Amino acid sequence: MSDSSKTAQMPLGAQISDMLWDRGVRHIFGIPGVHNQEMYRGIEQAGLTHILARHEQGAGFMADGYARASGQPGVAYVITGPGLCNIMTPMGQGYSDSVSMLVISSCLDETAARQGQLHQMRDQQGAAATVSDWSHTAQDAASAYQLIDRALEEFQTARKRPKHLQVPIAQLEAPAPAAPARPKAPSAFGATPAQAALLRDRLDAAKRPLFLFGGGAAPQQSQMQPGDMGGGQPADWLEGFLRLSVASFTTYAGRGVIPAGSPLHFGSMLARPESADIIATADLVVAVGSALSEVDLWRSHLGHRAELLRVDIDPQVLSDAQRADIKLQACADALLRLTFAEPLEPKTGWTPDEVSKTTQRWRAQIDTERPGILTICDALAQIMPPDMMVFSDMTQLAYAAKEVIDMARPGHWHHPYGFGTLGYSLPAAIGGAVARPGLPTLCIIGDYGFQYTMMELATAVELQLPLPILLWDNGKLGEIEDSMTRAQIAPNAVIQQNPDFLKLAEAFGAHATQPATLKDMQGAILSALKADRPTIIRVTPEITS
Repeated sequence: MSDSSKTAQMPLGAQISDMLWDRGVRHIFGIPGVHNQEMYRGIEQAGLTHILARHEQGAGFMADGYARASGQPGVAYVITGPGLCNIMTPMGQGYSDSVSMLVISSCLDETAARQGQLHQMRDQQGAAATVSDWSHTAQDAASAYQLIDRALEEFQTARKRPKHLQVPIAQLEAPAPAAPARPKAPSAFGATPAQAALLRDRLDAAKRPLFLFGGGAAPQQSQMQPGDMGGGQPADWLEGFLRLSVASFTTYAGRGVIPAGSPLHFGSMLARPESADIIATADLVVAVGSALSEVDLWRSHLGHRAELLRVDIDPQVLSDAQRADIKLQACADALLRLTFAEPLEPKTGWTPDEVSKTTQRWRAQIDTERPGILTICDALAQIMPPDMMVFSDMTQLAYAAKEVIDMARPGHWHHPYGFGTLGYSLPAAIGGAVARPGLPTLCIIGDYGFQYTMMELATAVELQLPLPILLWDNGKLGEIEDSMTRAQIAPNAVIQQNPDFLKLAEAFGAHATQPATLKDMQGAILSALKADRPTIIRVTPEITS
C-alpha cells in the first residue's frame, strides 16, 4: 500500500482494514453481509487475507485457533444481530481459555426510536459484553482507532480475552481519515527481582516442594509480528528448574512446559482424585500460570496442606477460593527466568520411583474407565511429529488423550477447556493451520461434535489444507451415557443416527478413510499430513491393534 493511500480519505470500514494491516494483522475470519460490507471494501487493498467461514461460529473458532497457534490476535468481521450472536459462543470459549480475539461487528445507527429493523437487537453491545473482556461502540473514526489500539495493547499487557468493537453502519460508510501512526509497543507484564528473591527463599526452606504449571507458564510468544509461528520452544528457565529436582504437575493446557519423561513429573494428571493426596505431602506448593479452575481439578480444593504460593498476571486468580498464602502478580515466564537464573540447592524429598508407580497406576485407571481408548492414544503419540499442533473437541478420545499424551513443546495442544463447546476443534484447527503453513496440524473430534460445525470442512477444502481429522465415531454421546449411568439415570437421548461420514467427506471434496487397525490409522494420519486437502479418518471402537 502506498503512503498516499494512507493519507487519503476512505470509508471508515476500509480504513479499519488498513489500520489492522499496519498493526501486524494478516488474516481476517468472517462472513460478509449487507450490514458489514463496508468492512470488506478495503480488505484486498490493505493486503489482508480473508478466510470465508460457513457460519459465524466457525469464523470465531477459526480466529480462536489462529490466535492460540500464532500468538497473534485472531480477528473476525461479523454482521449486526445474528452474526454477532453466532460468534458469541466462540467468544465465550475464548474468554474462559484466555484467547486474544478481536471481534469487529457492524451495528444499527439507532435502535430506541426505530423498531423492526433488519437484524435488530435490544442491546447488542450488552449481549457481547457477557462473553468478552469489554464491548464498546465507536461513534466516530477516532474512537474506532483508539479502541482497536487499546485491544491490541491489552492483548500484550494483560490476561488475553476477547474484545468486541461495534461500529454503526453509517459510520462505516462515512469518509474518514487514515488511522494515526502505530503507537510505541507497550511494556509487557514482567516480574521484579524482589518477587524472585521471595520465591527463592521459600524454595531454599522447603524439602519437598511441588510445582503446578498451567498454560500461562509457557514461554511468552511475541505479539503482532507478521509471519510469527507462535511459541513452543523450551523455556529459558527450564534447565535451572530441572536441576532443582522437585516434583511437578501440569494442567492440560500446560502440557509441554516440562519435558515428557522427566523423572519427577506427574504429567497432566492433576484431575486424578488421588493427586490431592500427593499434593498434601508437599511442604511447599507453587502454582504458576493457572487458574486452578474446576476443569483443571474437578474438585473444589487443590489438596494442599502446606503453604501455597501463586504466580499469575490476573489478580482475580490470585484471590480465588484456593486462598493462596503468597500471591505474586507477575508474568510467569519472567519470574521463573529470574528465579532460576542462579542455581539453587537440589532437593531430595521426591524420588523417581514414587512418581513412576503413581503415574502407572493412574494410567491403569484411565484404561479401566475408557476401555480401548488408551491404545488409540498410545498409537497416536508414537507418530506425532514434535512440532505437530493438536486441536481436540469434547469427546472421550480427547478426554483420555489429554491425560496420557504429553507434548514435546508447550502450547501445542488446544481444547475447549472452560466453556466446553462441542464442534470447536474442526474450525479451530483450520485457523491453526492457516497460522502455521507447512507445519503439521491435527484435529480430533467426536461424531456428535463434528455435526455442530461440519460445514467448515468446506473451508478446509477450499484452502487445500493438509489437515487430518481424526473422527471418533462410537454412535452415541458416550460421556453423557456414562454420566447418566453413574447417576442412576436410565440413559436417554444419547444414541443418534449418524450420517455416512466417509460419503459426507467426499461430498465436501475431502479425502476419507476408515482404518481397520491402529497401524493403518497411523499411516492414514501421516499420509493426510501430506495430502492436497483435508482427510476424514473415521475411527470406531472396533478398530484392532
